[in-house]
Amino acid sequence: GFMLSMNYCPNIDLAFMSISHIMKDVNSGWLIRLMHMNGASFYFMIMYLHIARNLFYYSFKLNMVWNIGITIFLLSMMTAFMGYVLPWGQMSFWGAMVITNLMSAIPYIGQLLVEWVWGGFSINNSTLNRFFSLHFILPLIIMMLVMLHLIVLHFTGSTNPMGTNSNIYKIPFYPYFMIKDLLGFILIMTIFMFINFQYPYYFGDPDNFKMANSMI
Repeated sequence: GFMLSMNYCPNIDLAFMSISHIMKDVNSGWLIRLMHMNGASFYFMIMYLHIARNLFYYSFKLNMVWNIGITIFLLSMMTAFMGYVLPWGQMSFWGAMVITNLMSAIPYIGQLLVEWVWGGFSINNSTLNRFFSLHFILPLIIMMLVMLHLIVLHFTGSTNPMGTNSNIYKIPFYPYFMIKDLLGFILIMTIFMFINFQYPYYFGDPDNFKMANSMI
């Protein structure tokens, strides 16, 4: 993301062309962008598996760990949504229009909130600029929350399929869990790189290859 930001231009007239520039002109820009784009999809797949595992093991009983985790999940969705708007294609524009307009359903202040988020009376340059800024800042907040998540988990301990106290039966992290995690990491990275090289736009939408146009 940091490397992409060096060549991206958060302007409604230039954003779409700057993405094209990254893909065609920047050295390995196509790979960096595809890894960033598909990496977000894989991030959520792994997060959903993590949530499913914790629901199955009743981990929500560890209130503090669970609440921090849900906060990370919600902030991740916000970050991903704002990132989806940045390429400024047709799906980016109309996705932003639909999602931001959901706030208009809030009684009395809904429309004011929508216009406050937009920075005007419609989605415009201010909207794209603030989405770019938040897309850059929110991951830093998420990183701090992940660290807090792990610190709290260290004190409470994790749950297990038997529902017993895991402090009684402990095994060393190395080599048991390290090898297990390394195997999982290699498997996921293999699938991830296969998607990037063979089916790079599998999780994308064809309409996002067209520049945003509010009249279409």
